[in-house]
This record gives sequence, C-alpha cells and structure tokens, in this order.
Amino acid sequence: MSEPNHPVRIGIQLQPQHADYPQIRDAVRRAEDLGVDIIFNWDHFYPLSGDPDGKHFECWTMLGAMAEQTSRVQIGALVTCNSYRNPELLADMARTVDHISGGRVILGIGGGWFEKDYEAYGYEFGTPGTRLEDLRTALPRIENRLAALNPRPQGALPVLIGGGGEKKTLRLVAQHADIWHSFSDAEVLAHKMQVLRTHCEAVGRDIGEIEISTGVGGTAREGQTVARPAELGTQLRDLGASLFTISASGPDYDLTGVADWVAWRDQVNASR
Repeated sequence: MSEPNHPVRIGIQLQPQHADYPQIRDAVRRAEDLGVDIIFNWDHFYPLSGDPDGKHFECWTMLGAMAEQTSRVQIGALVTCNSYRNPELLADMARTVDHISGGRVILGIGGGWFEKDYEAYGYEFGTPGTRLEDLRTALPRIENRLAALNPRPQGALPVLIGGGGEKKTLRLVAQHADIWHSFSDAEVLAHKMQVLRTHCEAVGRDIGEIEISTGVGGTAREGQTVARPAELGTQLRDLGASLFTISASGPDYDLTGVADWVAWRDQVNASR
C-alpha cells in the first residue's frame, strides 16, 4: 500500500462561541482572504471554553450562510456530532449546503462526546461504545442516502472522520473516510498511523487514499503559543499529515500566525 502523499492544505476552525454573528462573518471573510483552504466550525450548542453559558450558534445553519458568503474555500464541521441528526437528514443537509457552495462541502463527522449538549437538547448520551456503534451504523446510511438523492452532491463531498480511538474509530476511518482528523503530536501520530495502516490492510483499503489531518493549536489570543509551521508542520508532514488546522475563538477571532502557515504550505507544495 502507498503512503499518504497529499499536497499540504491549511484549515482554520472558527469556533462559533462568544461572538455575535457579524464577528463570525467577518472572520470567515478574513480567513478566506488569507488564503486558507478550508474553514471549519464545530457542532456544539454551548461554548467549550470561557463562559460555559456564553454566546453560541448552531453548526449547519451557519454552514449554509458560509456557503453563500465564500467563493473558494471548502467548508465543513470539525466535526458534526452523529447523535444530533438522523443520518438520512444529515446527508440531505450536507448535499443541500454542497449545492449552495458550488460543491465545496466536507462532511466532518464523529461519535460525539460533550455531555452538556446531550442533556440540554434531549439526546441520549449513552457511552463511548454506544455512540461509536451508532456512528458505525450511520455511515453506510449516509452514503446510501447521498447516492439516492436527486440531485446528487455537486462536489466530491469527502467524509472526514474525527477521533483517535484505535479499535473502533480508526477502523471506521479505514472503511469510510476520505480524511482522518485528530489532535496528535508527532509521537502520538506516528503510533496512530501504524494502527490505521493495520486497519486499512485488514479491510483492503490503500492508506494513501486517506488525507491525514491534524490540529496544530490555536492563535495567540487564546493564550496559546502559535506553532511554527517549519518546525511542527514539517515534523507532522514527515509522518504523513498534510492538512493542518488552526483554531480561533470569538469574539475577536485573532488570526495571528495563519499567514505563516499559508506561506509554508505554498513553499512545500512548490517543491513537490
């Protein structure tokens, strides 16, 4: 089997928390102008940092607005919680936003984990095992509905699966994902990649078909040190990663450091 060797791409996750919508819309504009490849939001109902009851907006209605606002970037959730929507409905939603965007949607999905969302909105929280089992059964249903819809998705509508569970999640990645996303440092990524290779071999999938995505930290305003792409990016790239995503939170969406990652992307891709 071939090793992953995709061109470098840069994503940004604009977390839809602690901001009014005009601030989010402005951050989307600035991110696309900076040259990122993908703009993600996330699928939660409450903030994950700061004031736990602060301002927050829903994922997929926002993606519809982002589809109209943007013209070049791919858009998607990092990631959609499988528990919150019927699989057939989610497929139809993703197809619809894909058409609004002109074929630029990534369907990011995961098993779910944030208990407050489940309790407040009336979903059964279950266990990590039951949530992953639900995801396992949902993925073929999503694929079948996408194939049956009229019209079909306009773009490729790649499936991104988030998570690093070695027995179940990475098996689902091998079976269904076009992109695998995790928040892994180099040591962890090296190990997870070997596990993923094993699953790919077991299901007869070429791991080279799967784009490897990883989070590379937040912007300075979030109190984090902005990772240097020539150091962290190169290290993760050597292990097979090619999609690198920076996170930024409201209300200000400071995009410090994003331009450095975009410039590094261009340099690396020019040398391919």
